[in-house]
Amino acid sequence: MTGADTRYITDAAGRLTAITDRGGAVHAALTWEGDALVTLEVPGAILHGAVTEDPLLGRAHRIEPATGGPGLPTTISAIAWHRPTHIPAIAAPGRLAPGAAPPLMNAIAILAARAGVPALRYAGAFPTAALFRALARSFRTTATEEEFTAGALDRALRRATDELPFVFTPAPHERLAHAHGHVELRDGLERAVVAGLAFERGEGTGRLYPEGERVRAELWFGDAPYAHIASFAPTGELLDGPHPVPACTSPVLGQRFPPALRDTLADLIAETVPAPLAADARTYVRARPLRWADLGARAAGRDTEGLTVHAVLWDRLAPHGLARVALALAEALAPVVTAALVAELGVRPNFDNLRG
Repeated sequence: MTGADTRYITDAAGRLTAITDRGGAVHAALTWEGDALVTLEVPGAILHGAVTEDPLLGRAHRIEPATGGPGLPTTISAIAWHRPTHIPAIAAPGRLAPGAAPPLMNAIAILAARAGVPALRYAGAFPTAALFRALARSFRTTATEEEFTAGALDRALRRATDELPFVFTPAPHERLAHAHGHVELRDGLERAVVAGLAFERGEGTGRLYPEGERVRAELWFGDAPYAHIASFAPTGELLDGPHPVPACTSPVLGQRFPPALRDTLADLIAETVPAPLAADARTYVRARPLRWADLGARAAGRDTEGLTVHAVLWDRLAPHGLARVALALAEALAPVVTAALVAELGVRPNFDNLRG
């Protein structure tokens, strides 16, 4: 782990009461009555340890937005916070303030590690890809995303509360605040949030890219860098940025896709979304106009007029042929369509706020 000089403050009984970074920013504050959690406050949210009855989750704790902050109340299934032995489900993470859910999951990993709990399992109805990726930031597992999410729609529809068999070993990250967001340090700099944009190692639109003695936060479209947003030291300090996302000047901006191409994309997207949603995804895409737009840092989106994709994808990929363009567009649109269908089917609001 790359040290962030994190301080874990305890009371006389050894209970964790606060987590702060080297700059003094408080990333978690906890109050206790004996072994019972009274409150856990993280950036954007306050969790109340009192147990209530929730129609979806059963025994649950209430989560409220931070005082004066964005978001709406929701619930999380009840656990023993002094010694967590399973990963709880959040009823509606999309109601939380952006970025509030991951600190809650990281706090669970920290409390479990401090209590000597070697492994936890998820017990809930929503084993989504977004949740799996969020858990990977605070736990280790041998499970794959595909294994974790298999049967997710079925579990959501039947409101499952049984544990999945996959083991998650506590491996919390250290969080370091900077003037425009924060970074997460574990095996080096693993994640950064800058001006609301998230960057991670590996593939994706927002990438952390090592360059000499610094790590660049870049936006990538079409397997090539599009914009340099910020730079960090390997130990997490912000060195420059945030720099603005450049305006797109593509000649296809605003143009609508012809129906034949839209229908072809509908078939490709149906093959990409979770299998139970395939037919609905095909119908959903065919029923809506699709156009090129300047989406800033997003590859795809939806608005009141229909579906949109970033025009830079055309500029980057058209020289490689329409087949390459179509595959990239299907990949970009699949999560947008999935989220829209899940919301329409009433399965529960999306998990976007797990990504903050």
